[in-house]
Amino acid sequence: MKFSKITLNRVINSAFDRIYFFSISFLLLFFVSIQVNGSDRILPGADQPQEYLQLLKDKKLALVVNQTSRIGDQHLVDFLVENGISIQRIFAPEHGFRGEAGAGEKVSNTQDSKTGIPIVSLYGKNRKPTVDQLEDIDLLIFDIQDVGCRFYTYISTLHYVMEACAEQHKRLLILDRPNPNGDYFDGPLLQPAFTSFVGIDPIPVVHGCTIGELAQMINGEKWLNNGVQTELKIIKIANYTHASSYEPLVKPSPNLPNLLSIRLYPSLCFFEATSVSIGRGTQFPFQVIGYPNATFGNFQFTPVSLPGMELNPIQRDQICFGDDLRELVNPPHFTISFFINWLNKFKTSEEFITRSQWFNKLMGNDLVLKLILEGKSEAEIRKSWSEELVRYGSMRKKYLLYPDTKLTE
Repeated sequence: MKFSKITLNRVINSAFDRIYFFSISFLLLFFVSIQVNGSDRILPGADQPQEYLQLLKDKKLALVVNQTSRIGDQHLVDFLVENGISIQRIFAPEHGFRGEAGAGEKVSNTQDSKTGIPIVSLYGKNRKPTVDQLEDIDLLIFDIQDVGCRFYTYISTLHYVMEACAEQHKRLLILDRPNPNGDYFDGPLLQPAFTSFVGIDPIPVVHGCTIGELAQMINGEKWLNNGVQTELKIIKIANYTHASSYEPLVKPSPNLPNLLSIRLYPSLCFFEATSVSIGRGTQFPFQVIGYPNATFGNFQFTPVSLPGMELNPIQRDQICFGDDLRELVNPPHFTISFFINWLNKFKTSEEFITRSQWFNKLMGNDLVLKLILEGKSEAEIRKSWSEELVRYGSMRKKYLLYPDTKLTE
């Protein structure tokens, strides 16, 4: 068969068109696949069941979990039950299993209405699993979203759970999650005299670790009672570095509803020791600062009782005037400048600071408050913890599971 030159060119052009079409189609499908499957998407440990499900077969488990313990859109407990995993009991931290109790509210022992699994509170008198509660357990799982602050009590629960596991020779499996404040570490280290449930290990205010890294640190530095160590297995986060920006899909506690509140939390928590509201009792906690004095700012809000968030907030039912921090484009790292600026609004420090011992527990020492009251600047106050923070930074490096890219101190 003979082809004219024109016909031949048409055949060749048609072939090239088809090749081009299929090439472009393939590339589009490839990039869509990357986007959908999230090959570079951050995946918490729980979202990688292929890494841990086989470890759980034929084991009797206890889980330390709350509302943040999710695998996709499903709660970890429900997912494991569906996959035939035997869960003997659930341990619930502060705010409860479903995260519906406000700060400091009592969390009682109960039963999960969906699965019938017993729920044991680890917030209140019983903060550490007992011998009886672990006797029939082969393995514990810890899967809770942290926010990277020493006074966030989930890491105190981690400490006690690790201690119970070490003492009773139980393995602990940690399904690691990103730290939304994991791109830096800062603040004074906890001094032994100020140890409490809002500060149990000698780490700075912002510790710069994931739960898995912190567990390794607790083990490696022998901070548990009598220096005991826990047998740990950690399911690492995929595609995570300490430079990663991460906002939890489920709010980690009732009064940390978004990333802004989480980023401001290390700085604003110290206002809990004052007469000033930081938005508890509103829909924007840890994002505003106010007091019932019209000269303190143009922005105003009124804290009220909000079941499931805050029943009796500071300055309840009072119109507060102050600052709307939701306007911040880039919220600062840990700073005491907010605290110092607001102290200067009051005629006396006693009007502002109502619970100095609570401030000291949160800060981890009594030196910082002393320096604040002496009128020292933030730069001067920071010098009081600079050397110990450098030592902490060197020690921290030993326990990192993820790259420390562009981390700032």
